Amino acid sequence: MNPDLMANQGAPNEAEAAAPPVPFWQAPTDTEHGLYEAKMRGDWAAYFDILATADLYHAMSRAQADAKPGWLRYNVTYWSPQPGPKCLAFFTDGMLPAPAPDPVFFQVDLAQLAEDWPQDDEWLAINPGTPCEAFFPATAAHRQAWRWHADRMPHPRRHQLRTLWAGGPLHGPVAHGLACGALLCVKNASLWNAMGWHGTGYVRERRRLAEWWEITSREEWLRAEEGLLSGRMSSPVWGFVLGIRSTLARDFGGAVEMDHWRHVTSRVIRQRAADPEGVTTTAPHGDSETESLVAGAQRLIGRITRYEARFRADGLLAENRFVHTVEAWDYGRASKMARWGLGARYCDLAEAEQAVLRAGRVSRINYRSWEEFSAAYILGRCLHFDEEEFGDWYGEMLNAHRILTTDPNSPWLNIPFK
Repeated sequence: MNPDLMANQGAPNEAEAAAPPVPFWQAPTDTEHGLYEAKMRGDWAAYFDILATADLYHAMSRAQADAKPGWLRYNVTYWSPQPGPKCLAFFTDGMLPAPAPDPVFFQVDLAQLAEDWPQDDEWLAINPGTPCEAFFPATAAHRQAWRWHADRMPHPRRHQLRTLWAGGPLHGPVAHGLACGALLCVKNASLWNAMGWHGTGYVRERRRLAEWWEITSREEWLRAEEGLLSGRMSSPVWGFVLGIRSTLARDFGGAVEMDHWRHVTSRVIRQRAADPEGVTTTAPHGDSETESLVAGAQRLIGRITRYEARFRADGLLAENRFVHTVEAWDYGRASKMARWGLGARYCDLAEAEQAVLRAGRVSRINYRSWEEFSAAYILGRCLHFDEEEFGDWYGEMLNAHRILTTDPNSPWLNIPFK
């Protein structure tokens, strides 16, 4: 790496680098904190190392984004104060404004900018108007340096607890509701308490909802959010089987043996064969269908029992404890769905916040602790995706659980569940 080229990256800001620090500035996230410290030292190589690990956002009109969702339009949005070249402004996630109907933002990274930069005479502006701002020339030689940093630094980030220290709730009901979605936030290294969600950018947030949830309109988002908040998106069979065990535990005042659980579940299914409201959504037709339901429930009990044994071995569940319901998986996703809907502009900030508050309320009603909530969420996720492989669908959540239950900055250690 040519040190002279790297020094030139910071030339527009040499005067600022020599200036005394801002008396007090609370950097919103770890990214802006790192950029600010590197700028104060005049360490532009470190500044670009941080940029290489960050998501960068650029404003775009919503009409353009809707008309050409696969096309990114770079807009001249800022003029550098010294010496005054045209700049393209990019913001890190902690510096984004609250989502508005227009404009929207799209997300890129430093490697993509190095490849797709529109014109050599337009400079790169990072977080203009803030204490961590910087302006850089963007000639082919400079972009080669960007590429060098991008190639040596890991991106995208994963498996990190990231907090919005300024501009995001840290305590109270909204923070509690946001923390219900923290397992997924840690997995993706997204800001757990960012109520003003931009996520992966407007176009990608819409694409995410279309591909994973078949949501392409506000009405479909509303139905999905209500289904999650009502605990109706998970399989009703899971709830039925777990409910049998919970009833037995209350009635007998202790642990429930698996054979007893299986026997009672089979008996209840057969008794309800003519009235299946609590088991399936369609009426069985004859003994063969009833016995198929029994066999499926028996397999499910086996799967749940094996998952819980693994959970205990890995510290997700205490000894002699079991999962009562998996509605936490719905509630945690409801917390995230509120933000995904905001990022996709299927709702506004006030609606998203009300959904987050409700996710927190129903979670507190149905669970007693973050640990109990976490085990229920992870069991639901594994029953849906993992197929007893104990692969990434499980490992990612186990890792996130451990971070959230041990990191001193974790919302689970700083926000009471009840």
